Amino acid sequence: MDSIGEMDISSNSQNGGTLMNVSHNSGTSSSSTSSRYENQKRRDWNTFGQYLKNHRPPLALSRCSGAHVLEFLRYLDQFGKTKVHTPICPFYGHPNPPAPCPCPLRQAWGSLDALIGRLRAAFEENGGKPEANPFGARAVRLYLREVRDLQSKARGISYEKKKRKRPPPQQIPSLQLQVPPPPPVARKWSIRCADSPRR
Repeated sequence: MDSIGEMDISSNSQNGGTLMNVSHNSGTSSSSTSSRYENQKRRDWNTFGQYLKNHRPPLALSRCSGAHVLEFLRYLDQFGKTKVHTPICPFYGHPNPPAPCPCPLRQAWGSLDALIGRLRAAFEENGGKPEANPFGARAVRLYLREVRDLQSKARGISYEKKKRKRPPPQQIPSLQLQVPPPPPVARKWSIRCADSPRR
């Protein structure tokens, strides 16, 4: 799954906008996962804050809604590195197209999903109330689902949750135990006396 890496923000003085460089980080190490996550979450939070400052008109976090989060996600698409084929493209639905095509580059669904998860956590860590969290808005969830479905069809990649493969049961070598046969059933022998009548 792709992940949005650092989003470095530098002011673009020519048009008064913001320029973002998005670099993708891959590879994980269990020892540094939590600190990397915290660092990434802080960078994402700062990036979103900068986006709100550069918004026209500037927008306070308290007035931010799910619609503003969707604007932000669409804005990030210009920095995407994932080729998403259009329905008229001959490579629509092919995960590994054999040749280049003019289809647009977008942010991968997995990147956006992870980003929203980090921003939702950061919002609450910075004093936001869970019920007022714009990153958890229904419109944002629907948008992410729509992006996932569109990209899975366009790129020919299934985003179904993979079932975790259980390791095969370990073969315990069967010991050839010699089980003794059951003891014979004791029979009652009747001793007949010469005087006793036969049955």
